Order: sequence, then structure tokens, then C-alpha cells
Amino acid sequence: MLPDNAPRFRTGTDHVESWFVRANDPGRPRAVWLKATVLTRADGTAVSQAWFSAFDGDRTAGFRHDVPLGDSTFESTVTDLGVRVGPLSLDLGAFDGTSSGALESDAGRVTWDLSFTRAPGPLGAPMCLLPSRRLVDARFPKNKLLSPFPVAAFLGEMLWDDERWDLDGWTGMQGHNWGAAHSPEYAWGQCVFLDQRGTPYAVLEAASGRIELGSRQSPLLSMLVVRRGAREYRFDRVADLWRQRPTLDFPRWSLGMRGRDGEATLEMVGSPSAMVCLGYQNPARSLSHCLNSKTAGVRLRLAPRQGEPFELHSGHGGALEFLRPDPIPEVQPVV
Repeated sequence: MLPDNAPRFRTGTDHVESWFVRANDPGRPRAVWLKATVLTRADGTAVSQAWFSAFDGDRTAGFRHDVPLGDSTFESTVTDLGVRVGPLSLDLGAFDGTSSGALESDAGRVTWDLSFTRAPGPLGAPMCLLPSRRLVDARFPKNKLLSPFPVAAFLGEMLWDDERWDLDGWTGMQGHNWGAAHSPEYAWGQCVFLDQRGTPYAVLEAASGRIELGSRQSPLLSMLVVRRGAREYRFDRVADLWRQRPTLDFPRWSLGMRGRDGEATLEMVGSPSAMVCLGYQNPARSLSHCLNSKTAGVRLRLAPRQGEPFELHSGHGGALEFLRPDPIPEVQPVV
């Protein structure tokens, strides 16, 4: 199997791939999010994109910079990946990473210089929503998602115009996804839960999405993985539709799951005024719109087959995305 962050793209094919990083302020609804994206097409054209978004309550800003893929670098070894896309740099190792850059848009100017370290032990071990790691580089499903750093501790700073944010002590994650195109529709969520001392003690990641079956689309297929301490609970039988109850009702996503580890109910909700709308290009079909929150509210109830039921909740620590064919007027677009 290839390393989790190893590039999967090949020029001359329809493919979209992203590496992304998120960090949240543990004390208030503030967050930063950045990513590098590669978009290749079967006709040989290819572009790379640098993205950055800042979230501060209802105040948000999004930044994007496109360059030809040939002007970017993606240098991969067995353990490391070095990315340069225009002014964005992203270096990922087996246990830590760094990023820096500067972007401008109508929202102003943002610069950042940060580093992060994967949480030790089972909580920070790489996470995969698919039922088997063998599916990561298999032909099916077409869309893949890995979290090499599901829980990470951050250091550094960001400057948003003249406002400086100290990122020391923030908590977040690093993810990697790819496929022939973005899913026609999905909701994705991730949250790191902190105790009263600000120490991570649990993490969840989940997704509900449709896949293309020829000229048709599948029903919503859902997956959920929860870690609490050293214990992991998996709800990844994507074909068992009768075990899933997903509802995508923007800006709320609810998901009920049953599986070999018990029953779980997840609810995530974002505020449209605290989100950004990203225009996601696809190789062979029209533009998709990603409605993106990094300060969503999260509540999970889980009844294990063995052990006592428990709840996890976060007032503003959730990453929540909706992908849909049309934008929402209330959500600020990133152009």
C-alpha cells in the first residue's frame, strides 16, 4: 500500500486530489483551514490550487490561488511529502508537518506560518473510514478519504490583514482525499473533542455521500468512525442501507448508524453566516459548491454493544462540509 499522503494523480486522466489542514482555537469559535489541490483532465490539461480560509464567529474570509500544475511541485518519498503551489508550502512527514504562505483576495490578505504534530497513541493513529485499507487504492469506491493525522497539536501564527492570531495550543487534523471527480453530493464531518483541560480525548469522522452508477446516482451511503481513548467504534458497512439514517438538511446534517459496535446518532450544524462557499472544479462535469464550516456544533450519542452509553459534544469544534450542485446565497463565496 502507498503511504497515506502519497500523491495518486497522473496527468492525462480525470482526477482531483487534495491535502488539507485544519486547526481550531480550543476556547472560542475561531479556526483556520488550508489545502493544496490538483485537478487533471483526460485531455492533458492540469491545474493546482492553493486555498486558505479563516473563521472567526460570523466573520469569515476565503482565499484561492491557481497555477499550472507544471509550475507546482509534489515531491514524495516513503515517509514525506513536499508541496509547493504558488505561495503555499506544505510539508508532511510521518508524525509532523509544517505550512506557510501568503494569499490575497477581496477579503484582504492572509499570511501564515504553522507546524503541527500528530497526537501520540491510538487517538492520533491514521484513520480510514473504509471498511478495509485494501480499498484505499482499489478501483471501487472511486472517491477515497484518509486522515493521516486525525488529531494534531499546533504551533505558529496567522496574520489576517493587521490582526495576528497565535495558534499555539490549537487542535486540529490533516486529511487527504482523491477521486475521478468530487462526489455528486455529500456531507462530511470531523471533530476532535477536548476535556476541561483542553486535552483531546476523543475524535470522530463521518461522511454521507452519493456515488455515480453509470448515468444514475446511488442513495446516500454513510460511514462513521469514533475513537474514545484507546477504543474505536466503527460503522463502515456502507452497503447496509437499512442500518443508516442520513439526513442532509443544510445547514444541519444528522446521521443514525447501527453496526457490529452498537448504535450511534450524530448531529452537526453550522451557521450559514459563519461558512464559506468554495467552487470545486470537476474534470468532466459542472462546478460543485462546497459549503464549508470549521466551527460547527457537534453532538454524538453512542450506545456500544458492550459498555455504557456515552455522549460527545462540542459547541464550535466541528469541521462540516456540504457539497451540492448549487450555492446558497447566505454563504460567502470564495472566488
